[in-house]
Amino acid sequence: MKIRWMILFFPVVSVVMLSLLVQQHAARAAAPQGALAAASVASAASITSGPQAIPDTTLAINSATPMSQRVVHYEIDAKYDATKHTVDATEVLTYHNLTGQALDHFPFHLYQNAFQPNATWVRETKVEGGRDVSYEKWEDKDYGSEEIKSLEVVGQGDLTSKVQYIQPDDGNKDDKTVVDVHLPKPIAPGEYVQFKIAFQTKFPETQARSGWKHDFVLGGQWFPKVGVFWHGAWNCHQYHAFTEFFADFGVFDVKLTVPKNEIVGASGVLIDQKDSDNARTFTYHGDDIHDFAWTASPRYKVKEDGVFQGQMGPVQMRILMQPAHWSQVGRHEKILRESLEHFESWYGPYPYKTITLVDPESAEAGGMEYPTFITGDTSWFMPEGLKLPELVIEHEFGHQYWYGMVATNEFEDAWMDEGINSYSEVKVLDSILGKRTSILNLAGATVGEREMQRGSYASVADLDPIAQKAYDYYNNSSYAGITYGKTASVLLTLEGIIGEDVMAKAMRTYFMRYRFTHPTKEDFLKTIEEVSGQNLRWYFDQAIYGSQVMDYKVLKAESFPVNWYEEKKSASQKDKNTVYRSYVWLQRKGDFVMPVEVEIKFDNGEKVREHWDGASRWTKFTYEKKAKIESADIDPDHKIQIDRNDFNNSYRAEAYGRPARKLTNYWVFMTQWLGQALAWWAV
Repeated sequence: MKIRWMILFFPVVSVVMLSLLVQQHAARAAAPQGALAAASVASAASITSGPQAIPDTTLAINSATPMSQRVVHYEIDAKYDATKHTVDATEVLTYHNLTGQALDHFPFHLYQNAFQPNATWVRETKVEGGRDVSYEKWEDKDYGSEEIKSLEVVGQGDLTSKVQYIQPDDGNKDDKTVVDVHLPKPIAPGEYVQFKIAFQTKFPETQARSGWKHDFVLGGQWFPKVGVFWHGAWNCHQYHAFTEFFADFGVFDVKLTVPKNEIVGASGVLIDQKDSDNARTFTYHGDDIHDFAWTASPRYKVKEDGVFQGQMGPVQMRILMQPAHWSQVGRHEKILRESLEHFESWYGPYPYKTITLVDPESAEAGGMEYPTFITGDTSWFMPEGLKLPELVIEHEFGHQYWYGMVATNEFEDAWMDEGINSYSEVKVLDSILGKRTSILNLAGATVGEREMQRGSYASVADLDPIAQKAYDYYNNSSYAGITYGKTASVLLTLEGIIGEDVMAKAMRTYFMRYRFTHPTKEDFLKTIEEVSGQNLRWYFDQAIYGSQVMDYKVLKAESFPVNWYEEKKSASQKDKNTVYRSYVWLQRKGDFVMPVEVEIKFDNGEKVREHWDGASRWTKFTYEKKAKIESADIDPDHKIQIDRNDFNNSYRAEAYGRPARKLTNYWVFMTQWLGQALAWWAV
């Protein structure tokens, strides 16, 4: 979270018109019709192949021209019933066939059908553990649904009867998260097709970062969404317990009608707002995005006067807070602004005119990302030294880059979003909050982000490789520890191999080259090899494609006099020029083969650095000096983050207290974390 798994430890933008982005908050209640007119003009200007062309509007981005190859245009008119937690809506989807071949069928995701007793999502969560629920018993409030009432294809008639549920991944006939529609007439390459769909969605009580809680709702994955034609075939997976989402870029025009007392936030920019009787209709527009989410609650407190001056233009920051958390709004805005600054400086520009940050009602809705829209995670008790809000907000904002713009297939390679984002999370939070204090800096206890990422990986290191389908992981802990923690640790270790500056250049190159596309893992890995000028397959084959575990150990160290066989002198008579023969043995306990350095210190202050290729299971270094070995340390510069057991990487001739102190710090952190978990439940 994207899931934002809690094993480790996270709304509408009111833009009146382009010229009023940073001013006139009061005017949003009567947004001028000129904005709508401008949208209509821009849409009409884009039509090159009849009324079904994709608009080339730029209302929501700081760019004079579109930034993506727009495949879809969603026009949704939805009404939310806050009592029944249902949405009744119509959807007009225009799809541009850029696949190079005729398409005779189209699959759609119906994600909310995941929350039914025999759905694959629930089955997997019941057996393997899940993000928010354990399903020890089934309750009515857990039920969700997404039903297509009718489906028409313009020019081909009513095809409602042609809608069929399919289960491409596991054959579970009770799973209704994917439907397929066969067309009487194929859509030729380059042509457009328009679907007119009526549907109803019922949200469950919050789980998997969607749904309602009390008078709060988070509308995520709430409308029929077409699959992605990718690598010569449709890619439209079922909704699994560990998977997230994959969709094409395009334009969204959404009308959302809610009770008049609701405060709303959503993806994109707000271009109109109208009242009628007891309802209020918000109209949103999004450009070059691949999804649309929203939230509503009558109790939000709103801060929307913050503007970030980005490289492409101003970005309005809108923050929707729970009243009980209002004292933390400055903290939320600060980390959001700092995240924008770092990502723009390090990776590339943020092109959108808005970013909305939501403080949700419940932890189950926290730590989620959608284009230009993220949720945080906090509680009424949140000491400054506990950096959970900063961690979640930075992480979810990072997804605007590694999911929002670099739109990888998270069903099949979740690490390319979650893991790359976790790596950039470490770098950004290290820079903002400090390397050893980016998670916890409280009452003398400190914990850094990289330590936590590595810790989450170490406990599941031998279960799964990084490069595999998200739904094929052993369980939730393995998915989280490998996808997030291992990927972050692997990329941090890669810095030590190719250099931190080279790695930074490779990351920026990757983002700028593949933003607004669907890159593969090889696109990412080859970019790193290209920028570094190195063949890194020896590393990637083990770290990305393999499940080998790294564990290097200082097996033994000894020092004794060369003339040990002579008659021993008393302590007062020992010759200060005694020559000692010393040995250091290193062992590769795991299967991961990687060159390592070891630093040997002698009791006269001398240091020696040795290099070992790790090819054999063990090696030995021998010395003759007028000094005895004092210590031996594998990876003395701490470049390696993927060694499963750091505690066997060192030898000390005399006891060394730092590891014990470190364990104490971890204990303090975990007790604080438990207290925070209790606080979440009490919100």
